[in-house]
Amino acid sequence: MRKKAAPNKLFEDVTIIDIAEEGKGVGKADDFVLFVEKAVPGDVADLEVYRKKKNFGEAKIVALKQPSVHRTEPFCEHFGTCGGCKWQHMTYEAQLQFKQKTVTDALSRLAKVEVSCASPILPSPADRYYRNKLEFTFSNKRWLNDGENRTDEPMNMDALGFHIPGRFDKILDIHHCYLQTDPSNDLRLRIRDFAKQHNISFYNLKAHEGALRNLIIRTAVTGELMVIVVFAYATEEEVKLVMAFVEQEFPQITSLLYILNQKKNDTIFDQEVIAWKGPEYIHERMDDIQFRIGPKSFYQTNAVQAQRLYEVARDFAQFKGDELVYDLYTGAGTIANFVAGHVHNVVGVEYVPSAIEDAKINSAINNIHNTQFYAGDMKDVLDAEFVSIHGKPNVIITDPPRAGMHADVVNRLMEIEAEKIVYVSCNVATQARDLLVLKEKYNVTQIQPVDMFPHTQHVENVVLLELKK
Repeated sequence: MRKKAAPNKLFEDVTIIDIAEEGKGVGKADDFVLFVEKAVPGDVADLEVYRKKKNFGEAKIVALKQPSVHRTEPFCEHFGTCGGCKWQHMTYEAQLQFKQKTVTDALSRLAKVEVSCASPILPSPADRYYRNKLEFTFSNKRWLNDGENRTDEPMNMDALGFHIPGRFDKILDIHHCYLQTDPSNDLRLRIRDFAKQHNISFYNLKAHEGALRNLIIRTAVTGELMVIVVFAYATEEEVKLVMAFVEQEFPQITSLLYILNQKKNDTIFDQEVIAWKGPEYIHERMDDIQFRIGPKSFYQTNAVQAQRLYEVARDFAQFKGDELVYDLYTGAGTIANFVAGHVHNVVGVEYVPSAIEDAKINSAINNIHNTQFYAGDMKDVLDAEFVSIHGKPNVIITDPPRAGMHADVVNRLMEIEAEKIVYVSCNVATQARDLLVLKEKYNVTQIQPVDMFPHTQHVENVVLLELKK
């Protein structure tokens, strides 16, 4: 006979004392650390362990004995199933408090730097409808919510929404998303319903078949709107039917595009973009700088707060007007063009060639003539010869991906010895790792956390490093 699995261990009256990096609550029971889904510091609860390791376990709340003062009612019906906005059950004031603590704890513990110079976190002006880009997935394998009919009766399993965390093949059909402004929800729902009414197939993520694959919506502070419909195995008639419907029903769309993607993955960077209506770009604006955003362009998804983030970086540098600036990991040249009017010259470096082309275009459309951009792997491009050709920078601004800077790049910064380094980071843990090396030659003199993503555990952080005299 098959041996019965041991029942999950239950811990009673556990107090949640902290928040982990991935956003789960942290509790302790007899020196056993528990990471708890949907828990808030201050909660007292009975916990069931569903995954156990040697020194810690992952648990869920089975009985909330005493709710934390930081708890609040989630505003979205999809909370707890959808993988986004995981902190909705916590007040926004508490979210900011714990993000501030995340920054100061990481810098003091991992980088061993003094954090008394840290300023209070800058809250996002809006905590809902703040994103300018969302990507939805069509699927014929809808996630069934609790209580839905699971009998053999036929059900419509088509969905247009987000992936269930940990399940590449299941999509949560989204009724209303609080991340993006109108007409995002209306667009998604009406395109979904139109496809169902006309029996246009939704993509099968396992079998790789079906007509409709993805829907990408980009909004801008300028009011411009981009919609990209990604088809897989659609007929020409199906493509025309869907695109004509979207054009007719949503005349406010500035740039209406489509893509035929029959690859095994959803990335569109190697795919041809076909314009159905309008140009293949929209415009964003930051101060008096205009940015051209294409279907493959990177741009900070919280546009209003991004401006505040870049203002912090600019203010930390305290430009006098005669500086040579290196902008590392420049992307589409957003920071480079944003600071160009305050300095003598900016040199931007980025790994993705298409992003560098965007950066050059953004300089051109703004009549900015004191920027230069180069594509290549940062650790290979930023060598002694590069510095010899372009000159030693007075200020280096670096905004690397979540993995932080390559060790060779950190070492190169140590050799260059710029007067100031402004380090913008979306992952304070890897930022702290890099600061641990840089602090040998630099003092950390200013720290400014910025909340770009309300209701998530993510936090941006800007650090000013000044060369030791």
